[in-house]
Amino acid sequence: MTKILLVFTGGTIGSTAVNGTINTSEQQGYKLLQLFEQTYSNTEQLSFKTIQPLQLLSENLFPSIWETLIKAIEAENIAQYDGIIVTHGTDTLAYTAAALGLYFNSIKIPVMLVSSDHPLEHPQANGLSNFYCAIEFIKQRKQAGVFVPYKNPGSETLVHIATRLSSSLPLSGDFISVQSQAYLLFKQNTFQQLKPLDKQPCTGRQLLASFSSSVLLIRPYPGLDYSHFQLDQVDVVIHDLYHSGTACSSSDWGENHSLVNFIEKCKQKNIDLYMAPAIKTADAYDSSQILQKHGAMMIWNMSIESAYVKLLLAYGNYNDSATINQFLEDNIAFEYIE
Repeated sequence: MTKILLVFTGGTIGSTAVNGTINTSEQQGYKLLQLFEQTYSNTEQLSFKTIQPLQLLSENLFPSIWETLIKAIEAENIAQYDGIIVTHGTDTLAYTAAALGLYFNSIKIPVMLVSSDHPLEHPQANGLSNFYCAIEFIKQRKQAGVFVPYKNPGSETLVHIATRLSSSLPLSGDFISVQSQAYLLFKQNTFQQLKPLDKQPCTGRQLLASFSSSVLLIRPYPGLDYSHFQLDQVDVVIHDLYHSGTACSSSDWGENHSLVNFIEKCKQKNIDLYMAPAIKTADAYDSSQILQKHGAMMIWNMSIESAYVKLLLAYGNYNDSATINQFLEDNIAFEYIE
């Protein structure tokens, strides 16, 4: 008998469409179980315990929600289960995947995040197939860690390492891993490894379920005016980068449009500024080198979602810069790309 803790949180997989409006439904999570039992055989070999600590559309998620979710999971006797499945919306799936992946870095069983691109009644919804993949992963592989099974339209189901999942591609419901390198392919009820895991990370990091509320994420775009940011109640800034690992370092269009000047403003307020994502290579663009010379710290080889969440945990758990920087450098849940 395979015992699974099933955690409902809402999202599209926990929603229904009524009169043109999609919203969460308290009973929709159980619809997932009903559809699963109607569609697949040998379900009698499975035992589910269901809890529903949250019921929200994931676009309404706030970091403190992760604390509620983690506490609800930890309130259960995790050791009695073969795996955990968390249903979740797609909009903030990559952020929650990073949060659970980093926090549960030393968990001894699989934790699977399952979403759906449409409500379950929709004929093209992928929620049921994602759920089935999660169950088979728990039954077959029994691999500890946090993972996300997801089937893009017209493709086979892929399993992503949670800390390497990127947010859905714009104007679509497709998900990819960082650098488009998923971990496993699930086809014909078997798993095929697509990417070897890098050397075992520094697991065993015990963390509090405490996510800082003083981290500001800024995304670059042409014409970004940094004077709009007053930096009240901000302890740290993480600055997203263009795909080349760059951001504007020029003052040609005015100092308010230069990240260099914003870095200096942060220094005056004793605010740390990190940049991500970027691949560390032998050569770097002049703009990136200028920003680092002025004090910006780079988080190398990590998705922006994982970098942001890791900063939330770092500043929620630690007070001194040395410990924070060491935590950021440690690869605890395969978040670093080799």
